[in-house]
Amino acid sequence: MQDIINNLPKRAKDKHNENKKFFTKLKKKAPKNLDYIMQDLHDEEFKRTDCLECANCCKTTGPLFTDKDVDRIAKHFKMKTQQFISQFLRVDEENDYVLQSVPCTFLGADNYCSIYDVRPKACREFPHTDRKKFQQISNLTLRNVAICPAAFNIVEEMKKRIK
Repeated sequence: MQDIINNLPKRAKDKHNENKKFFTKLKKKAPKNLDYIMQDLHDEEFKRTDCLECANCCKTTGPLFTDKDVDRIAKHFKMKTQQFISQFLRVDEENDYVLQSVPCTFLGADNYCSIYDVRPKACREFPHTDRKKFQQISNLTLRNVAICPAAFNIVEEMKKRIK
């Protein structure tokens, strides 16, 4: 798995222009059944992919924390919201709450998340390959293929299925 993760940024970069063209076409004319295709591709890939073997998303990027996420996780820790924010988060250039540092503070050496049951929405939905109206998040997907081997595989399979 580590070899796959190490090679992923280069593979994603090599495919970037091809993927960008594909997503530009997809935005102009998406198949009516795109959501179903994406759900199938997502489900098929995650039958083969074990996130616990990888956790590259948790090691290299930090999620966005919504106000609801912050409140829920602070409550989980029996902390006041402001205390949780001061201890773990910062405000980024887009005025969003993000982790103070990566890898994620809540990621264990075994790749398990210590706040899995209350994790942020962004973590629950990552890599967003089963999202409705998938064509609307192409910029996000172009970034995610360099982070997530499953997202990379899903996009490669998607290009074969949708001509």
